[in-house]
Amino acid sequence: LVKSPLPHRPPTQHTLTFAAVFICGLKVTTSLWCNCTTAQCEKTGSQCETDGACMASTSFIDGQEQHIRICITRDKLVPPGQPFYCLGAEGLLNIHCCYTDFCNSIDLKVPSGEMCGGNGGTWGLVELVAVIAGPLFLLCLLLLVGVFLYQYHQRAYNHRQRLEVEDPSCDHLYPAKDRTLQDLIYDLSTSGSGSGLPLFVQRTVARTIVLQEIIGKGRFGEVWRGRWRGGDVAVKIFSSREERSWFREAEIYQTIMLRHENILGFIAADNKDNGTWTQLWLVSDYHEHGSLFDYLNRYSVTTEGMIKLALSAASGLAHLHMEILGTQGKPGIAHRDLKSKNILVKKNCTCAIADLGLAVRHDSATDTIDIAPNQRVGTKRYMAPEVLDETINMRHFDSFKCADIYALGLVYWEIARRCNSGGIHEEYQLPFYELVPSDPSIEEMRKVVCDQKLRPNIPNWWQSYEALRVMGKIMRECWYANGAARLTALRIKKTLSLLSIQEDIKV
Repeated sequence: LVKSPLPHRPPTQHTLTFAAVFICGLKVTTSLWCNCTTAQCEKTGSQCETDGACMASTSFIDGQEQHIRICITRDKLVPPGQPFYCLGAEGLLNIHCCYTDFCNSIDLKVPSGEMCGGNGGTWGLVELVAVIAGPLFLLCLLLLVGVFLYQYHQRAYNHRQRLEVEDPSCDHLYPAKDRTLQDLIYDLSTSGSGSGLPLFVQRTVARTIVLQEIIGKGRFGEVWRGRWRGGDVAVKIFSSREERSWFREAEIYQTIMLRHENILGFIAADNKDNGTWTQLWLVSDYHEHGSLFDYLNRYSVTTEGMIKLALSAASGLAHLHMEILGTQGKPGIAHRDLKSKNILVKKNCTCAIADLGLAVRHDSATDTIDIAPNQRVGTKRYMAPEVLDETINMRHFDSFKCADIYALGLVYWEIARRCNSGGIHEEYQLPFYELVPSDPSIEEMRKVVCDQKLRPNIPNWWQSYEALRVMGKIMRECWYANGAARLTALRIKKTLSLLSIQEDIKV
């Protein structure tokens, strides 16, 4: 046992400093005396005893510099022995810790950089974190926004590139100033290709359209009525997140030989960049009556009107489904979202099938189906049983056509209900209106259509009128659970053509 010699001090100063005792190689520290300015130390002559360190600090209180001296216990030293911060002095400035008796008698000065706004405030831990993290956060945010804008404009640029691949030999087709919309549509129908205007002309038309009023909204975006050289056009404006649907629909509409009087007349597709975002436009013929859904809500129809609507819808679907062979041929196309809201009523009260964003094309040479790469599904209320229970053969094109026929039968039911025969007609309703809610789930539709095998009600009084009797028979043959047993669009067209002749109706 060895004790280190202690210097001689007057006993009133409590001169014991360090008594370092080495026991088996371990160093044990005894007490230390320090100056103390706290109220508790007044009884001990402004001195305190500790096993840790003496601390001197300077603080600003009410704008005045004040010196603080206290004892720091050993457990408050972080880390023990050589602390980088004395926890016992939180909130103070210019902290100094030392380890000999009364070593904290020095007066410390506050560096000017530690004063805050002249009010004597301090930059604590929270303020320091804010000063450091704030700029870093803003920098990261700016980088993210920059990456998003770059990717967005890159996508728009890529679409522009795809639309702008054009044949220089088409320059002479630039629409002359005296050419009207009717002239362009005539050119479309007589050019032989049937695939639409050259891209250069499409872009020229689209960028000179003046939008007039909004006429509809859907999950894809909005539909506007626009004016081009004195004629009305419909402009379908897709939201940027629906660019796949926009590109797909434009692609389908420009299929060779697709143009038909009972399919919505396509005029142009263009992406218009206004500097902030890219608008995706699809320009088509304008039909003031709107959709068949709107038309049937507003008006009842005569027997002649019912047959014209039904026959023209079947004609459009038959042309869509039909494959035309040859160099100027057309693939078979299935709609996949046929409903009254996707059929337009023309001025002559015939139908034009629209909204081909979900359509699929069949390549008979390779027996492959070109399915659109988007996440949309058809409208649940109009889904065929095999679509609802997921038993449809996706590799067989006729399966898609049979699903269209089921939906056509439901559309016919909507039309026939509004037929005024003998002064009787029913109010407009959607199919299965009494069985499912306004926005049914697939499970709700599956329960009604597949499990319970229910179909819309065909009233007995329809049997009293030949036109309604035939319509009812067609509907039942469109609704078979077995898709292969359903009528074809061409068979329906022929049946309704015969009915129109019997009823002496000029279509």
